[in-house]
Amino acid sequence: MAQPRAGFVTGGTWCVDRNKLLAYWPAEDGLVEIEDVEQRGGGSGCNFAVDIRKLDPAMPVETIGLVGDDADGRFLLAEADAFGIGRAQLHTTREIATQYTDAFGSRRSGRRTHLYFPGTAALLTPEHFDFSRTTARFLHLGLPGVHRIMDAPCAGEANGWVAVLKRARAAGLRTNMELASIPPARLLDLLRPCLPHLDTLIVNDHEIGALAGEATVRDGVTDVDACARAVQSVLAMGPFALVVAHFPGGAVAATRDGAVLRQPSVRVPPEAIAAANGAGDAFAAGTMLGVHEGWSVEDALALGRATAAASLRALSTTGAVESWRDCLALAARWGFRDPI
Repeated sequence: MAQPRAGFVTGGTWCVDRNKLLAYWPAEDGLVEIEDVEQRGGGSGCNFAVDIRKLDPAMPVETIGLVGDDADGRFLLAEADAFGIGRAQLHTTREIATQYTDAFGSRRSGRRTHLYFPGTAALLTPEHFDFSRTTARFLHLGLPGVHRIMDAPCAGEANGWVAVLKRARAAGLRTNMELASIPPARLLDLLRPCLPHLDTLIVNDHEIGALAGEATVRDGVTDVDACARAVQSVLAMGPFALVVAHFPGGAVAATRDGAVLRQPSVRVPPEAIAAANGAGDAFAAGTMLGVHEGWSVEDALALGRATAAASLRALSTTGAVESWRDCLALAARWGFRDPI
């Protein structure tokens, strides 16, 4: 008898994050002091996996990716081991150095700026993914736009992401995808062929707008009504059970039964915020853990916003995430913003 599927396998970006805290992001030719530095694992494959393991240490989590045979690669392998992430398919190569990101967080704005070296991301292919070797229930895949081979026509498909998603669903996995902040036209070009092969999609306000052709952010402010329209539009583009858009003020979601939900974000005290880097990964991990456990969409989103709020307390992407019960308790203590 086939073993019941449970847990998550993440696929795609594994990089070293060199996180730096600044008072503010300077103009070109400007000068500003780096106030704090921290090195951690980063990227969609790493962040989601670590967040899930911190939320629920009993949850099985594996990963698939590519790192270099170098000090950064060994650092990432050690990070996977430290959090109990199965890494039998976290491959290594001597052809190129490990991908890394210099992630700058601004205390003044709460925003972050990423400068990245693609390294091993450029060599990841669909052939690195063997779904016959996993019993996970969900694949969490990313990041389109930063993987040269995966972004191109590949394995007879529009791009390598489509090839991987189709193989995952054929093997019995449900699929979720994470996106990168790339130009909207490029994002749409890469993602549109993927949409028929996704079960869930959790993205930010800019990304959902790019996919739906909606102006969801105006002068830096999220248009919640436009996001609500956009999640419904994207839901109609594929076999989705759930499409979610998150933003600093909250989240909106659309479900296959026609429901549209809105939830405000946690009212995080300003003095508790260290950086926003990784908050989107944390939101996705919390929400997807709730989905995995069969919670209502309302409760899954509540865990997503609580996990995102907890993550804001650290400079790194995953450093402040706690157990799911502790994240929910923290959100309850801080309370929530006004309804959206």
